[in-house]
Amino acid sequence: MAEIIQEEKSKGGKKKPKTHIPHIDMTPMVDLMCLLITFFMLVGAMSKAKVMDLILPERIKDPTQQQAPRIAASRTLNIILGPNDKVYTYPGNVKPEDYNNLPPLTETDLSANGIRKLLLDKNRMLARRITDFKEQVTAGKIKIPQDSVQSAISKLKKEDDTGPIVLIKAYKTANYGDFVNILDEMNICGIASYMFTKITWYEDKMVEQAAGITPTATPTASASTK
Repeated sequence: MAEIIQEEKSKGGKKKPKTHIPHIDMTPMVDLMCLLITFFMLVGAMSKAKVMDLILPERIKDPTQQQAPRIAASRTLNIILGPNDKVYTYPGNVKPEDYNNLPPLTETDLSANGIRKLLLDKNRMLARRITDFKEQVTAGKIKIPQDSVQSAISKLKKEDDTGPIVLIKAYKTANYGDFVNILDEMNICGIASYMFTKITWYEDKMVEQAAGITPTATPTASASTK
């Protein structure tokens, strides 16, 4: 450590050097170090990229040999993201020639007592199997590595033939936040089969009737079949 040399006059008038050992107070440096650590921990957590899992269909190797998947009408649930954060649902399928006799829409929202309650009710059997599987793993009845639990759950979802097949569509004034929220609901409820599809003109008409919006021009039945 360096020394500070200070000259001091003696009684005889001669200058006599006096040595002082410097002292540095490190207490403020410790406080600063704690503040910097806290700052970088918060910034690092907030700057992490948000990842969202998407279930994509398998890649078609030969489109000419690929048949369109058959969707059971009894398991099909149509979810339409409407205006003003509203959500509309209806079961089954609607054909273009039925545009004069469209089924009514059920209005709900993206809350826990809205679309989530509906999805959990329709997905009750698969959700129960997943819950039972997790409980058996926790109790040690099923011995499986922790990093393989999610793969086993994905296999249960793939083999499921009782849960709903959800078709998600969006009205032209739906916002992007509703897309993110409905994807979260699919993951929370453990829906195995869901996909985004383009809304049809007659579904636009159904939303406009339910929301009280001035309807747009409706194509004729002959034009819609061309």
